[in-house]
Amino acid sequence: MFVIARTLLFLSWAIQVSIVAIIVLMICRLIGDAADLNPFGWASRTLRRLTDGFVIPVRGTLREVGVDPKFAPLVVILVSILLGYFIWRLVQTVGMTLDGAISSARSGAFFSVLGYILYGLLSIYSLLIFVRIIFSWGMVSYQNRIMRFLVDTTEPLLGPLRRIIPPVGRMDISPIVAFLILWLFQAAIAGTFLAGVNPTAF
Repeated sequence: MFVIARTLLFLSWAIQVSIVAIIVLMICRLIGDAADLNPFGWASRTLRRLTDGFVIPVRGTLREVGVDPKFAPLVVILVSILLGYFIWRLVQTVGMTLDGAISSARSGAFFSVLGYILYGLLSIYSLLIFVRIIFSWGMVSYQNRIMRFLVDTTEPLLGPLRRIIPPVGRMDISPIVAFLILWLFQAAIAGTFLAGVNPTAF
């Protein structure tokens, strides 16, 4: 639908602009740190005020894992790109789900409406598991609000799988099995509720 397409286009632009703005700020921070600016000067104070909210939490995490905190701006750049991609995928999935469900409802294909909703929810759930994996690699604490939401949302599936499937060495393979299960459900939905429809836009 036109409205959904325009909304997706606007959100895509907003996400890209946000990522570019963060990258520019972090580059300025790196240049400012390298130039050893006067910490009481206007430029240094303004730069810190704009970037400390991103840099300080990352510095704490880097110290915990034994990495030099001076690399925090670079890590912020990488994280912002990853998070931007995940947010875009989430927005795109929700948009495609709404578009498919509304189009199917207008044509009276109510099984397809249910199929689009289920397929979209499974896509979102897979994305949440993937984001949780990335956050766990970054050693984000459960005290973090986003991490707490990710754990509380995905643990009902990952928890039982973890108890059933032993780790390979020190590697927890329950997320891989979870992805496989979700993919099988999506394939089943695509072959039944969405037969004749192409849900690959998700």
